[in-house]
Amino acid sequence: MTENEQQNERQFVVHRIYTKDLSYEAPNAPHIFRQEWQPKLELNMNTQANKLDADTFEVILSVTATTKLADQTASIVEVHLAGLFGIQGFPDPELAHLLGAYCPNLLFPYVREVVSDLVTKGSFPQLVLQPVNFDALFAQHQQQMADQAKGDPAPTSH
Repeated sequence: MTENEQQNERQFVVHRIYTKDLSYEAPNAPHIFRQEWQPKLELNMNTQANKLDADTFEVILSVTATTKLADQTASIVEVHLAGLFGIQGFPDPELAHLLGAYCPNLLFPYVREVVSDLVTKGSFPQLVLQPVNFDALFAQHQQQMADQAKGDPAPTSH
């Protein structure tokens, strides 16, 4: 089979994008509204890929955004946004990149919108999540996995 024929067999389809789980809390409202707004944002992000059948995958992008004023929590937003993707004809390294970087990158604008909407509806100033380089995060994860496979210690952060 020629390379062109292999390229023609490749298929990537977005079947559906949906909210899988959602949580919003403003544990210190209404007292938090009386404080000067100098927030600190803590952002945690995770991705998960589930193979549903031979050519269908669910990718879940989970984001938790916690906004604090000094030592008090103003808001906590947790979003698990998922997509169903039809993927076929990609070799394993390319499939891993699609599931670990490309699909989360497609889901991120939807997560950003949900987070911003919930925070605004909670009567706080708009929270716009900054872009994320999922390709770099995926490459970093792959390097960590390779280092662990070799028995190298994980890199330390400074």
